[in-house]
Amino acid sequence: MATHVALLRGINVGGRNKIAMADLRAAVASLGYDSVSTYIQSGNVLFSTGQASTGQASTAQIENAVRDVIGTSFGLTIGVIVLTRDELAAVISRNPYPDEPDPRRVHVVFLRTEPDEAVLARLAATCEGTRDSVTATGRALYLHTPDGFGTSELAKSSAKPAINGTARNWATTTKLLTLCD
Repeated sequence: MATHVALLRGINVGGRNKIAMADLRAAVASLGYDSVSTYIQSGNVLFSTGQASTGQASTAQIENAVRDVIGTSFGLTIGVIVLTRDELAAVISRNPYPDEPDPRRVHVVFLRTEPDEAVLARLAATCEGTRDSVTATGRALYLHTPDGFGTSELAKSSAKPAINGTARNWATTTKLLTLCD
């Protein structure tokens, strides 16, 4: 059973920041984590942090360790968000769009910190006049794009550079929790 999920930002996208999943698993395992696995090519790493290998490491310490090993192993500076299994379950339980039947129409942006009011205001303004909506809960932004994310105004939003996180669609998010268990 995985106890943590590391979400890497911007790897294997458009031919940039390429990392083979076998190499990524080996790099994360070199930190002393157990049961290291990956899910799809977009940078989802599941692992357990046994007491012997990490003590009481916080998710911030684990983020730093994973980010550092990626830099050392692959020469890349990659954003990393680490969640415990229970934090991921909480994000899923708070989904404000549970009635959306298509999991490709809901995305979660996992953030390092809670978004500030200026970012939330820009996102709300982006959604005006569209069917898109954004709901912030803690360190998660839930994006609902009933007409598809790729063509949505949220995909083009000027607020994106101010958001320090990484997005996953709902199908990937729920699958990660299933893989943790």
